[in-house]
Amino acid sequence: MTTLFEQNYDSTPGLLFAKEHPYIPVGITMYYLAACYFGRLYMANRQAYDLQMSLAYWNLFLSVFSFVGMFRTVPQLIYNLNTMTLQENLCTDPKDSFANGACGLWVQLFIYSKIPELVDTFFIVARKKPLLFLHWYHHVTVLLFCWHSYATEASTGLFFVSMNYSVHAIMYGYYYLMAVNAKPAWLNPGFITMCQIAQMLIGTSLCAMTYSLLGTTNCSVKRENVIAGGLMYGSYLYLFSEFACKRFLTNPKPNVKKLC
Repeated sequence: MTTLFEQNYDSTPGLLFAKEHPYIPVGITMYYLAACYFGRLYMANRQAYDLQMSLAYWNLFLSVFSFVGMFRTVPQLIYNLNTMTLQENLCTDPKDSFANGACGLWVQLFIYSKIPELVDTFFIVARKKPLLFLHWYHHVTVLLFCWHSYATEASTGLFFVSMNYSVHAIMYGYYYLMAVNAKPAWLNPGFITMCQIAQMLIGTSLCAMTYSLLGTTNCSVKRENVIAGGLMYGSYLYLFSEFACKRFLTNPKPNVKKLC
């Protein structure tokens, strides 16, 4: 059940902010990369911080946030898929399909949540855990792509938001259970990685389908955004698949490493 505030939400101010401040995500990602580098140097000769419970509650917060976002966006996506063709879903202006109301609010929250999600890396650096290329590359590219997609009002946005909320709800919930030593034996880490790979496969396919529609129909998405999305999801598909092979096939370990 949505609240009255969600039902009447007008996303215009938040959208205009993204449009008028295109350099904010660039500045944040530059600062983030510098913090990763100098943070690891700072911690090199220092004892790792524990932060176990802080990390647990952070993951719990992100899991709950993602579950709520999933329940606000996935139903809208299902409704759109049932009432419009796939081409219309990929090309219809967001203002006419998902930009306002409860779904519009949670799409907007999703975009801006990519900034506080960078705190994930603080826990890795402060606890002196391995900082994988996949981790920081994922955070940087997702922030830049999401901001650009939102500012240019990409018609494909609801697909990516719904998938990401759904996977993150499960993933961060898994990390919370791991942090408090409450993970049930039946919950295999391979399931989380397979969900991530499936997300990347679908994302790459959607970008390819959208690109094929450009020039043949009035599609409300920029060519550069589709190309960037295809390259991003394609690289994720490769990197997550490579990680899965190393993690579960060639070098299996009892616990899964945190990726993002």
